[in-house]
Amino acid sequence: MPGYALRAATPLRPGRPAPQRGRAGDTGYRPAFVDTALAVDIGGTKMAVARVDAAGHLTDRRTAPTPGDGPPEAMWGRLVELVTDVRRGDEVVVGAGCGGPMEPDGTTVSPLNIPAWTGFPLRGRLAELTGLPVHVDNDAKALALGEGWVGAARGARHFMAMVVSTGVGGGLVLDGRLLDGAGGNAGHVGHVVVVPDGRRCGCGAHGCLEAEASGTAIRAVTGADPAVAGDDVRRRTGRLVGLGVASVVNLLDLPLTVVAGSVALGYGDTFFAAAQRELDARARIEFARGARIVPAGLGDAGPLVGAAAVGWRGEGRDIGIA
Repeated sequence: MPGYALRAATPLRPGRPAPQRGRAGDTGYRPAFVDTALAVDIGGTKMAVARVDAAGHLTDRRTAPTPGDGPPEAMWGRLVELVTDVRRGDEVVVGAGCGGPMEPDGTTVSPLNIPAWTGFPLRGRLAELTGLPVHVDNDAKALALGEGWVGAARGARHFMAMVVSTGVGGGLVLDGRLLDGAGGNAGHVGHVVVVPDGRRCGCGAHGCLEAEASGTAIRAVTGADPAVAGDDVRRRTGRLVGLGVASVVNLLDLPLTVVAGSVALGYGDTFFAAAQRELDARARIEFARGARIVPAGLGDAGPLVGAAAVGWRGEGRDIGIA
């Protein structure tokens, strides 16, 4: 697949040799540094593992369905198979993105869409498996790091990244810094209420954005695969996402939101046009006017590039976001 080598970064350790230039006329990819991260993405529908170098170039991706209803070890065993298949032995760090909530740095994770993994010790298990430094964060926060590093928010100091897929999550970057919050769970825009007294959410509240606009919610309401939803559903989903984004934009003075995930990207222009109209209608205070909501730039590679960014950030690598 095409790479995302858009910006080189500072090496983890001083003294690493600079990359060699290719021969005259050689236009092949040359990684900025030899360091490679093992990237792990764990979602409610699928798990994925890949290798990502220090310039954001992704290779060797493997995916598998998430067996969320089975015992915890069945899901872990599937992830072990993916990691074993992808590893080459030269990786220097593991970065993982996983649905939340979770304890800081993924000491334990309790994804709402993966009941089997309530309180699962993800960080420790990955460290034991690989023998490498491991850093874990919320998958939407990981996306924010990836999109700010080499994606649609590259160079932006104030933005939100969102995932609208099986669930709905978000990551917030203010003044060039990813917000973590008291327990590492900042950015859960999926639990902004957009329909008062609406559908019950997995968190226990009613009318959350995740309960109304996620793939899980759309399937529950329509009785069909969200991918085949008609334009009415697509517009409603976009409108509700725009409504939730407007609340965050008004609160935090954010000019940009980038959105990824199978629902958002699958619904395409219909979704994004409806979201932008709602955002324009709701973000009326002067500093919020003109805020934009756009597709994430890394497409379906974003979660894995973001997971690698979690690893690089954890090891002190300069990815442009503190």
